[in-house]
Amino acid sequence: MQSIKQVLSGESLGQPVSIRGWIYRTRSSGGIVFAVIRDSSGIVQTTVKKGDVPDENFGPASNAGIESAVEVEGILAEDDRAPGGLEIRASSFKVVAPSEPFPITEYQSTELLLDKRHLWIRSREQTAVTKIKAAMLRGAREWFHENDYVEVTPPMITAVAPEDSTTLFQIKYFDRIAYLSQSAQFYLESLIYSCERVWALTPSFRAEKSRTPRHLAEYWHLEMEAAWVNNDDNMKVQEELVTAMLEHAAAGCRAELQLLKRDPASLRKISPPFDRMSYAEAMDSLQAGGCEVSWGSDLGAVEERALTKERETPLFVVNYPKELKPFYMKENPEDSRTYKNSDLLAPEGYGEIIGGSERETDNSLMVDRLKEIGESLENYQWYLDLRKYGSVPHSGFGLGLERMVTWVCRLEHIRDATPFPRTVARVYP
Repeated sequence: MQSIKQVLSGESLGQPVSIRGWIYRTRSSGGIVFAVIRDSSGIVQTTVKKGDVPDENFGPASNAGIESAVEVEGILAEDDRAPGGLEIRASSFKVVAPSEPFPITEYQSTELLLDKRHLWIRSREQTAVTKIKAAMLRGAREWFHENDYVEVTPPMITAVAPEDSTTLFQIKYFDRIAYLSQSAQFYLESLIYSCERVWALTPSFRAEKSRTPRHLAEYWHLEMEAAWVNNDDNMKVQEELVTAMLEHAAAGCRAELQLLKRDPASLRKISPPFDRMSYAEAMDSLQAGGCEVSWGSDLGAVEERALTKERETPLFVVNYPKELKPFYMKENPEDSRTYKNSDLLAPEGYGEIIGGSERETDNSLMVDRLKEIGESLENYQWYLDLRKYGSVPHSGFGLGLERMVTWVCRLEHIRDATPFPRTVARVYP
């Protein structure tokens, strides 16, 4: 058996080929059936003529509906009317498993597609997104390996909140209360004292009642922490990592990107260094553009879009006010109102994909900040211990994988960047 991608290479033109897959669409005209077959690698047209296939093949081929599983043998021939300009003229067409009438037709509501997500992920668009996402992850994993980072496996059940404690999912953990992790950061920080450079890919959970096109309740979080790295070095790591992920997507998923209307060349143009803008400069730019913001305003989807919609490469916004960010970030010595941190915004208006910072090494400052926000010091004692025994300058970041995929694939909604989205309104299927 050959993959459809292999068949469409044209190397077997005029020769026998054999494929197996599912019927993508089909129609019949008298004694001939035109069936477009899909597998994981693409689609190809087959023509099944009465008399060219065994009689026991033609009837089932005529009656087989969309998503029926089939095996086809025949001669590969040119036909300008066929997808890809090639078709298989069948000598054998076996229906391995017929399909009932498929419940998804050409025009369906978003809610139906979400209810039938287990079937909708068979679509070519969803398959393309899945493959592009996998290529990006391969790029990330290879970059980390080549740069001496150790992949680690932090827990998903935790007693503390590295981000916003009001958005934790609470669970009953035996005879006590625990939470689903928002971030693996604290655990990664503990590992830098042995491994120095670590990273992890884990699910993160946010109980935010957000119904925007860029929020999920469960998403995949690619996080890094490294010893002896300041905030400027941290941004350089992000630039190189993102570039490697884009290169793998462009190199390995050309057809999938084109299906989603993304030119692979546009991704290959992106390379370090990325532009940088201070938070203060961002406020000035937004105000000049008519946005009603001032010092202390957070950057939401509207503001991030305004800053990036005309850009073709990512943008760092650096040195946010302390009140907008978590307690563990390093104070900016050049402006004590701010932290040494950055958010990386995707171009074309897609907004934040990475948040990172240099981490605070002064326990007294972190204790004061925890008290200010009303957190229990007891819950954070193990984290504070890290600064007591040979603390060093260090930095890290978290990359929201689905947000990056949304940008790369030019998706309208983040839910299409993952096979089974979990949102405030949906936990089925």
